[in-house]
Amino acid sequence: MRSTPLTALATALLVAACTPETKVSADPSCLTRSSDKIGGPFSLISHKGERITEANFRGRKTLVFFGFTYCPDVCPQTLYSLGSALSMMPEGVPRPLTALISVDPERDTPEALGRYIASTGFPSDIVALTGDQNELKTAAAGFAASFERVEDPDSQSGYLMNHTSIIYLMDEDWRLKTFFTPDARPEDIARCLQAMGG
Repeated sequence: MRSTPLTALATALLVAACTPETKVSADPSCLTRSSDKIGGPFSLISHKGERITEANFRGRKTLVFFGFTYCPDVCPQTLYSLGSALSMMPEGVPRPLTALISVDPERDTPEALGRYIASTGFPSDIVALTGDQNELKTAAAGFAASFERVEDPDSQSGYLMNHTSIIYLMDEDWRLKTFFTPDARPEDIARCLQAMGG
């Protein structure tokens, strides 16, 4: 699966200047990627069939990732990395929630998403979300993200979804605290989360 290029905003955040080191030996640049332009309102359906908005996530940090269940590599790899990172965090440091937003509403029903996120190694505290095309486009726009269907008749699934594959860490007020690329190492993610207090 190919991922779309990083948005101009994400690129700007990646090259942001470093800040002084914290007590945790995290990459200082992880503390300089915040933005109040990322987030936005949305209304989607959870894997439990409940209507969920961004308000449901306020009060606790949340890792947000766009993907889909037929994704052959980037999505499961990323979710396994997040599961590993969260398991590395020390006791007493709050772990953020994880939200997977599916960009494949045709196949990713709430039931299919529920089965998918039950995979061993994924974050244990994960919510999967879906919606119709308009709802998903609204959610993606709030994250400066994009997705598109790509026909692949030679594949077993028939088509794939190209999508932005950034991992967004939203703070308790649903503003971007930092972000990670899909190739970020679990230990680096864990150190950054710990430096931010979970």
